[in-house]
This record gives sequence, C-alpha cells and structure tokens, in this order.
Amino acid sequence: MIIGVPKEIKLQEHRIGLTPDSVKVLVKKGHQVLVQSNGGFEAGFTNEDYSKSGAKIIETPEEIFKKAELIVKVKEPQ
Repeated sequence: MIIGVPKEIKLQEHRIGLTPDSVKVLVKKGHQVLVQSNGGFEAGFTNEDYSKSGAKIIETPEEIFKKAELIVKVKEPQ
C-alpha cells in the first residue's frame, strides 16, 4: 500500500500523522510511505529522519494526494 503523510495545515497544529519510527515499521511490512517535505519540522523531525526510516520525500501535498492509496493526518483536511 502507498501511504501518504501531508503536512498539517491547521493553525497551531505542529504534529504530523506518522513519526519516523512509525514509518520504519510500515516500510518493514512492505508499504511505501510518502512524506511531504518538511512536514515533520514543527514536530522536531527532519526530512533526513524520514528518509533514513525509508520514506520518500514529496514536495507538494497535491502529489501525495494523487499517488497515495491511504492518507494519514492528525486533523481533517480543510
């Protein structure tokens, strides 16, 4: 399954749908994970953290929504 994790867009929302550790577990189980570039920055996670966990870094949320079969977010999309 292709799992997409876009950056949160609500004001004062600093969390992200998956941590690098969660990504690592999903990738080990055979899933592909797409994380928006700098999506975890405000939660203290870098693009490098996600890449090392096996995620592919994607530049735009539109690309994630287009490619992913499942979207993981903290808050509902606006």
